[in-house]
Amino acid sequence: MSEVIIGRKKKKCENCTEQCNKKQSDEGINSLQEKGVVSGEVRDSTSVQQVLLSTCLSCEGCISEDEIQKISQQNLDEINHVLALNKKCDTSKHKVLVVSVCPQSLPFFAVKFQLDVSAASQKLCGFLKSVGVHYVFDTTIAASFSILESQKEFIQRYRRKHHDANAMPMFTSSCPGWIRYAERVLGSLVTPHICTARSPQQIMGSLVKEFFAKQQKLTPDQVFHVMLAPCFDKKLEAVREEFYNSVLETRDVDCVLTSGEILHLMEQSKVTAEEVDSAPLDHIFGESSDSGMIRHKGRGSEGFLEHIFKHAAKELFGLDVQEIVYKTLRNRDFQEVALEHDGETLLQFAAVYGFRNIQTLVHRMRKGKVPYQLVEVLSCPGGCLSGRGQAEGEGGRPDRALVQQMEASYSSLPVHLPESNPEVQRLYQDWLDGQDSPHVQQCLHTQYKSHTKPPSHILSPDIQW
Repeated sequence: MSEVIIGRKKKKCENCTEQCNKKQSDEGINSLQEKGVVSGEVRDSTSVQQVLLSTCLSCEGCISEDEIQKISQQNLDEINHVLALNKKCDTSKHKVLVVSVCPQSLPFFAVKFQLDVSAASQKLCGFLKSVGVHYVFDTTIAASFSILESQKEFIQRYRRKHHDANAMPMFTSSCPGWIRYAERVLGSLVTPHICTARSPQQIMGSLVKEFFAKQQKLTPDQVFHVMLAPCFDKKLEAVREEFYNSVLETRDVDCVLTSGEILHLMEQSKVTAEEVDSAPLDHIFGESSDSGMIRHKGRGSEGFLEHIFKHAAKELFGLDVQEIVYKTLRNRDFQEVALEHDGETLLQFAAVYGFRNIQTLVHRMRKGKVPYQLVEVLSCPGGCLSGRGQAEGEGGRPDRALVQQMEASYSSLPVHLPESNPEVQRLYQDWLDGQDSPHVQQCLHTQYKSHTKPPSHILSPDIQW
C-alpha cells in the first residue's frame, strides 16, 4: 500500500497513469475529509491531508453510486441480519449460510491464534458454526479450477500469437484491484490481454450457488454465500453484474468479509480461540474433511505463474521444469523467470506486484518493450497475504512483522498440483459436463471490458473500511 500526500493543489492519485484524467478537485478533497475513501482513510493535519491509498479504487471517478450502495451492504450487519432471520419462525426467509475461506486468510488466523494453519482453520470453522454458519469450505479447489483454466487458455493464446496481436502477453485475472485498474484506467490497451478464467472467489461462487445448492435441493437464492478474503477489493469483484442472477435476484458471492472483520466478529462475541471447539472444514461433496490444509505452489497468491510456466514448458516444448528460479529486477515485487534451452529463450514470464511496478510494466507495453508471454499481476505489494484486510498496521502501512509470520505459516503447508486433484476431475464431469463443455465457459470464465469513460453520476464513497 502506498501513502499519498495531498495538499491544496489539484493532484492525481499516484496510482493513476497519464491516461487517467480523474484529478481530485478541491471539492473532492473536502468530501474525502468528511467521508473517507473506499480503500483507505483520511487524517487531518495542520498543513496537509494524508490520504492513504491502496489502489486506484480510491480515485473518485471509479466508484459509481450503484456500486457504493451494493458495497455498503457487505459488512457484519448483513451477516447478523441473515442469522437473525434464521432464528425467526418464518422458514420461508431462512437461508443456508455458507462461508468460503481463502487459503491466504488462514495464515492470519494461524498467527493470531498461535497455531499452525490446519489447527487454526478448525478453530475458525468451529467459531463460525457456533454463531450459526451451516457450512465452511476452503477455496483451494476453486483456485485449482482457475489455475487449470488459465493454463489451458495460455496454451491457446500462445499457439495463435502470430495471427492475434492480443494473444500475448497474457495477464492473470485473479486480482480484482488489478482488473478494476485495467478496465477503468488502462482500457483497450490491456483488457484484451487479460485471461478470461474467473478468479478463485467467483469460481467458488458458481460452485456453491449451482453445484452445492443443487446437491442440497436448494435454489441459489436460498443460499447466502460469504467469502472470507484478505482483501477489500474482493467486495467490488462480488458485485460485478456478470456474477448476478437477475431472475433469482442473487449473487454468486453475496457478501465478502475480510480476515480482520471476522476477527472483529470474534471480539464482539467475546470468545477466544482457546474457548472455541475445533471443527473440520466441510467437503463440497457432503462429508466433512479432516485432512490437513494444502496450498498451491507459489509466493502466497496461488502461484499462477509457476503452474502455467511448468505446464507450458511441458506442453509446448516437452521440457520438465522442477524448480523455478526468479530473477529480481526493480525490487522483490518485480521478478521474472525464463525457460532457456540450447542457448535460446523459449519462455519469459514476470511477476509484477504493486501499482508502481504495474505502471512500469504498462509504460513498457506502450512502447512495445514487453518481452513476456505471461505476467502475474497483483495490486498489493507482496501479494495476497499482504492484503489490507488483514495486514494493515499502524498508519495504514503493512505490518511487516505480521506479513513475515504469515508467509512462514503459509509456506509450511504441503504443496499439491491442481491437475492431480481427483475432486477437481470429478467436478469437471459431475458439475461441468466435461472439460471442454459450454458449461465450463459459463461457470469458469468471464470477459473483461474497457470502461475508461467515467460513470455518468459519481459520488464520493460514504464507506469506511
